[in-house]
Amino acid sequence: MPTLTKLFTMQEVSQQNNKDNCWVVIDGKVYDLTLYLDDHPGGDDVVLAAAGREATEDFEDAGHSNIAKDLMGAFCIGELDVDTTSPEITSKNQAVDYPQKIKDLTKQYWAVPVAVVGISVVVGFLYLRKK
Repeated sequence: MPTLTKLFTMQEVSQQNNKDNCWVVIDGKVYDLTLYLDDHPGGDDVVLAAAGREATEDFEDAGHSNIAKDLMGAFCIGELDVDTTSPEITSKNQAVDYPQKIKDLTKQYWAVPVAVVGISVVVGFLYLRKK
């Protein structure tokens, strides 16, 4: 059965990997998230880290709500042309850059450790003041 949506190659998607053109592939569909970057609850860094590649695993690992999944439809611009997908471009064959992922997470969640240290310092001062 012929498809009614536009087909994109993985090579086309991989070129859209910046803040001005941010595309991702999730479950075989291509999404243009350029206009959503500022509205993403996790920040634009999270989306940009997945830009230009197959991001199904990243999307599922984040535990998105049903509302987020419904919202995705508004950004779908087509489907991945699986007939022309080269194996070296898909995420299954890409090496995972764990140090970079850790850096991205620490940039995103810096407030928690700072709050813990701050509260510990205040409690320490209050404890020492009582003595």
